[in-house]
Order: sequence, then structure tokens, then C-alpha cells
Amino acid sequence: MTEGVHNLPQRPDPILRVVPAPADINSNGHIFGGWVLSQMDIAGGIVAARVAQGPTATVAIEAMEFIAPILLRDIISVYAHLEKRGRTSMGIRVEVIATRDRGETEVKVTEGLFTFVALDENHRPRPLPPG
Repeated sequence: MTEGVHNLPQRPDPILRVVPAPADINSNGHIFGGWVLSQMDIAGGIVAARVAQGPTATVAIEAMEFIAPILLRDIISVYAHLEKRGRTSMGIRVEVIATRDRGETEVKVTEGLFTFVALDENHRPRPLPPG
């Protein structure tokens, strides 16, 4: 293997890539869980809006677990894809990977299933378009 080249798992492009700021650190030196959750909701919302072809709202988050901490110099990649589809709602699986050590290490830090509902002009649930 050529130096500097690693066989990292192949993934689609992230929906969102973010670098946490010093203000996002808690007293343990890790990134606040709420900050991570908000990034996941943003990425999930992007995918949900594409599927719904319009506005959506987050209605539930299932089975989210923090696996490893996010550190200040980490680059956070948020991946999201459609996992379940209902009449007006959809389940979007969201996974967060931290890249650290100048790109040498990738660590899965959390994942969860976010449920979004498609909204009409009156902010009421509406059927998803065929897909």
C-alpha cells in the first residue's frame, strides 16, 4: 500500500460536513450532544425535503446512541438516506462520522432514525409524492 493511502469504507458523499467551533465544547472537552443532534436534524431534513419535494417537519428521533465523543479538531461528516417510507411520513437514517488525526482516522460517533412528515401550505401533514 502506498504511504498515506488507506482503505477506508466507501460511502456516498455526506449530506453535510461541519467543523465544530470552540463554543460547541462542553466542560469535558467534547462537543455538546445537542450540537450534534442539530447537525443530524439539518442533514435529515435536507434528505426529507428532497423525498417530500417540499417542506417537512421532524416528528420523532428513535434509537439514537452516542458511541464516541466528537473532539474539537474533528471534521464531522453527516450521512443520511431514506430508510422507511409511509403515506405522509418517512424514516431517515442519519449517521455521523468524525475524521481526525489529519484525515488518518474515521470514528463513527452516533446514528439515529429521524422521522419526518411532509407538510402542506397550512403546515398539516400531506401525502408524499410517488417515488
